[in-house]
Amino acid sequence: MKLFSQEFGQGFPLVILHGLLGSLDNWHSLGRRFAEHFRVFTPDQRNHGRSPHSHEFNYRVMAQDLLEFLESVRVSETFLIGHSMGGKTAMTFALTNPSMVRKLVVVDISPRAYPARHDEILEALSDLDLKQFKTRKQVDEALSQRISSSAVRQFLMKNLKRDDSNAFDWKMNLEVIRRHHDEMNSAITSDRPFHGKTLFVRSSRSDYVRDNDLPLIRSLFPDVKVADVDVGHWIHAEAPDRFYKIVLDFLFEPS
Repeated sequence: MKLFSQEFGQGFPLVILHGLLGSLDNWHSLGRRFAEHFRVFTPDQRNHGRSPHSHEFNYRVMAQDLLEFLESVRVSETFLIGHSMGGKTAMTFALTNPSMVRKLVVVDISPRAYPARHDEILEALSDLDLKQFKTRKQVDEALSQRISSSAVRQFLMKNLKRDDSNAFDWKMNLEVIRRHHDEMNSAITSDRPFHGKTLFVRSSRSDYVRDNDLPLIRSLFPDVKVADVDVGHWIHAEAPDRFYKIVLDFLFEPS
């Protein structure tokens, strides 16, 4: 699968993977900041953004997508950052292709399995008949009946596009994402740990990475550091300056 991606800057490669229901647009600003030091790639993962849709949707195939993407841009080793779902893709890739990851950054996600968290949002999106709406404001008003957070609605509405008839449609493959939601919540496992330097950046206001997750994290990523940031799950959006400094300092540490 040929992933759609944007590229910024020059230097050693850095790949950034977005989370569930997101896209490369979520990393545009930080991607350009990191590009002051690195050659930055921000791909859309399959079934998201402008990348192709597929009935297959799990971390094994998304890690394979990343391998094929890196081969296509002739990158044999990279720094790798992944947020939430992208973090699980990044973990899977590092565990299966360790020689290709110089350093790994995982943002507010653990390797463990999670209970379903997005069922209500996915149902609300699926129940919308987008063809009946003429403006983004109308879509927002309809979503507000079931999703109270304006910030969450604005995040989700980044997935809106116009089709050939100028009607609204979703960029993401909503049907497949909903059908495979359980696989997105599944645990990341491996018989062999990733021995490269790893940083887990976790939110102190979410429960995505708890203290009792740390033994599992260390078993899979023994050379790990953990940095706490006092914001919510979207750390890079809520505290971009703090996130940028933490990650840049880690990437510039001697290997």
